[in-house]
Amino acid sequence: MSYKLLFVCLGNICRSPSAENIMNYLIQQKGLDGQIICDSAGTSSYHIGASPDRRMRAAAARRGITLVGEARQFDVSDFEKFDLILAMDRSNYQDILRLDRDNLYREKVRLMCDYASQYQDKEVPDPYYGGEAGFDHVIDLLLDACEGLLQETRSR
Repeated sequence: MSYKLLFVCLGNICRSPSAENIMNYLIQQKGLDGQIICDSAGTSSYHIGASPDRRMRAAAARRGITLVGEARQFDVSDFEKFDLILAMDRSNYQDILRLDRDNLYREKVRLMCDYASQYQDKEVPDPYYGGEAGFDHVIDLLLDACEGLLQETRSR
């Protein structure tokens, strides 16, 4: 049986698709295909159907990672479908928990940076309105957090 991860940010074109694709890259590198399933979503409907941001794709490509996917909005049914829901920042975290009206899934929702070991960031910053360095930082931070998340997921 596979373990299902959902990465969530605001628009699902920068941070969460990057986390999804980085995790898939690490899963493939470690020969764990099929054991861990990844998806991503946004708390807003701003970019439904859009591909990952070109600046994010460029930052990932510099590290040999290809970003693919199509933005979608988080849905309450995701609480049931996924074993762990990873919010990129506290605002996303709160938005997700607000949809859990009966408070049934709180233990499934975590902050992505909880799994980082090389970086002290408490949240994955949104690089959308910044320059190239911000996109590079997000990729590096997510690589670190995804490594930690993969270690913890494998130990379950």
